[in-house]
Formats: sequence, C-alpha cells, structure tokens
Amino acid sequence: MKVNDSILVIVLAQAVLYGTPLLYAALGELLAERSGILNLGVEGMMLFGAAVGFWVTQRVDGAAAPVLLLAVLGAAVAGAAMAAIHAFLTITLRANQIVSGLALTIFAGGLGLSAYFGTELGLADFPAKHQFASLDVLGLADLPFAGPILFDQSALVYAAWGLTALVALYLARTRWGLNVRAVGEAPASADAMGINVTLYRYVHVLIGGAFAGVGGACYSLSITPGWVAGDTLVSGAGWIAIALVIFAFWRPELCLVGAYLFGALSALPFALQARDVEVTPEFLYALPYVMTIVVLVLVSTGLAKRRLGAPAALGIPYVREER
Repeated sequence: MKVNDSILVIVLAQAVLYGTPLLYAALGELLAERSGILNLGVEGMMLFGAAVGFWVTQRVDGAAAPVLLLAVLGAAVAGAAMAAIHAFLTITLRANQIVSGLALTIFAGGLGLSAYFGTELGLADFPAKHQFASLDVLGLADLPFAGPILFDQSALVYAAWGLTALVALYLARTRWGLNVRAVGEAPASADAMGINVTLYRYVHVLIGGAFAGVGGACYSLSITPGWVAGDTLVSGAGWIAIALVIFAFWRPELCLVGAYLFGALSALPFALQARDVEVTPEFLYALPYVMTIVVLVLVSTGLAKRRLGAPAALGIPYVREER
C-alpha cells in the first residue's frame, strides 16, 4: 500500500479540508473578541454565508474562477450584514452580547433567514454548477505523505493560510492591531489615548462576520457543494469555532492548529468507515462536539480566562460618559 493511501495521510488531508471553515470562522471571532465583543451568532452567519455563496453560483454565468470569487465575496458580504446587526445592538444600543448573539443565530440560522432564503429561492433543487476543486500545487500532489496534505487542497485552504499569517502580523506588528488589542483590554484607557473605541469595535465585528460568511461558503462551495435546508450543512461549526478561539488562547496561529485538530476529529469517522473499520459511528460523529464541551468547561472560570489571556473587557459594553 502506498503511503499516500494510508489512513493517517487520508485523515490529515481531510483534517485540512474540514478544518478550513472552522479556521475562517475562528479568525473572525478572534478579531471581534480582541476588540471586546463576544459574538455568539457565528453559526447563523456561516449558514447565511453558505446560502448566499451558493445562490451566487446559480445566478451568475461565466467561468468557474470569477464566479466562485464572486460567490465568496457574496458570502462575506452576507456574513458582514448579519454582523452589522449584532454590532448595532451590542455597541450602539449596548444590548447583552450573549443574548444578541443567540438571537442572531436563531434569526439567521437553520430555522430563520438562511432557511427562508434557501427555500424561497429553491436552492435545494439545484445541483452545484461550480465548486472549488483541489489544486495540484507545483505538481507536488503525489509527493509521499506531504503531497495530499499540503499540495492537493483548494484555493480556500491556501487563502486561509495567508489570512492566518496576515491576522497574526496585524495584531502583533501593526499600530491598528495594537490599538484593537488596547480596545479589548482597556477601552477607557484606549479612548483617553484618542483611539475611537466604537469605530474599532464596529470594524472588527463586521470583518469577523465576513470571515464567518466565507467559512460557511466553504461548505456549500467545496466540502458538500450544494444547499441543504436546515442547519445540517454547517452542523454546529459556528459553536466549535467560538470554542476554538478559547482553545487557541486568542492567538491566530494556534487557531490554525486547533482548527485542523477539530477537522481531524470530523474526518475520522468517514476515513474509518471507508476502511470498513468496526467503530461506533455515533461516538465518532460526537467527538468534535465533546471536545468543544470539554474546552468550554475547562475555561469557564474567571481565573482560567485570565490565565489564558482573554481580553479583559470582553463582553463588557463601553460608554464614554461612564469613564
């Protein structure tokens, strides 16, 4: 048996595939949380982004590459539009961030706007016209072990790697990144230094929503091309992404590692079943969600949050007059 046909290589290659939407969503959530805004509406944003992205491929004629680019942009705009609602409620109206996020997931999720959008437009009745295919980068797809994992992925995967590096550099090495970290840690002090707290929070929540929309489009344009009514398309990935940010200590590079760990847990059942390995499928399918619960329990205390490096002002509305 060739090494590239081994179950280890298959699982690792699939881990990158299934981990990519988690990575997009986690990077977006990380940017929002770094500015001090907790967004629990990621799941709804991903679903709406998946619906809009697939809809664009059905409505726009042309070659695959430009249509898919427009679809990704459409998904990003859809996610940002949903995030704008959350931003207005939590930043301008100072609503409870947990309640707002949960309400947004219900509004935009599998029983709300995305389901209505998909049903009214009959998206489930259409097969995928275009989808992101794997790229044989530099002709290295058949390279032993590393080929299928690193050089036989879609453009969405490589874009996610680039965005991870950009977000890490942005937060650590740029003035704007340092400012957003200051906004998330001590908004009153940041305001006193002349930093526009409201603007920074709005911008990063909207960017986070755009990332979540693209993460959703990874499902409808790459992993399972097409549209399925309800929330089965994303299947809780938004909640996993939120836990992943905590798991990664609010660091972009660790989001990548964590996303592929969760991606491997998602890919494992399919790889084992393809090899006719006798396992309990329900247990394997539950592994990513069990890991999510474990992570959330471990970091649920205030002491743990401080030790892990959570932004000090996360979830706390800021009002300038209350300084």
